Amino acid sequence: MLEIRGLSAVIEGVQVLRKVDFALDEGATVALIGRNGAGKTSLLRAIMGFMTVTEGTIAFDGRPILTVPPHERPRLGIGYAPEDRRLFSSFSIEENIRLPAEVMKVPGAEIARRLEGIYQVLPELAELRHRAAAGLSGGQGKMAALARALMVGQRVILLDEPFQGLAPVLAQRYATALRALRDSHPEIALLITEFRRARLCDRARRGHGGGRRPGGEFARSGGAALGSGRARPSARDGQRAAQDIRCRKYIRRLRHAGRALG
Repeated sequence: MLEIRGLSAVIEGVQVLRKVDFALDEGATVALIGRNGAGKTSLLRAIMGFMTVTEGTIAFDGRPILTVPPHERPRLGIGYAPEDRRLFSSFSIEENIRLPAEVMKVPGAEIARRLEGIYQVLPELAELRHRAAAGLSGGQGKMAALARALMVGQRVILLDEPFQGLAPVLAQRYATALRALRDSHPEIALLITEFRRARLCDRARRGHGGGRRPGGEFARSGGAALGSGRARPSARDGQRAAQDIRCRKYIRRLRHAGRALG
């Protein structure tokens, strides 16, 4: 469905993506794990058309989309929830959620249908729908941004570090919402970025009632699958998985040495 080949991109002349190969299949849930500055956010922004791409291709359903303007890409069914949420503080929650669909001139009946589905996934927002976005907590703001992305993201939803800055209780509520979304919309692909593997894997296990759901690992930039689905493997996936295992062993040795010195 979404396929990236040899993608390179720059910010003010500084290269931030170098020959990235990536594929996301319909219904897959994939996480990109990496330190700050690794290019996770830049990849999402490139998909949405907010980056200067210098090399490579991005295709959606086999159609090249690099020439599609950023404001037209949501029409492909791609929703995006940036890390900082970017809600209009003077708008109500529901106005924020409806906004992208109204800009796209989605018929009112279809907007109402999508809203009903969103409130089933995020019932907390249904109770707060008339509250101004300025009065939301951090977790509520993240959920509102997820709902806004879901309003237009009928095929793919991009979530940039959704658990960043959330207290454990709020993070768990967000994970529960993601699980509800996964169960109610199995056809939608989720691409999630996070800084720490442990944080995401822990939320995935708790969101699934304490068990581990089949689906395997995604070894790309040290990534892991959250729930069901698997990214289509490339020829280098085995090498990346081996590198990831070596990195984890190295980190364990460093921790052991630190305890010995302490």
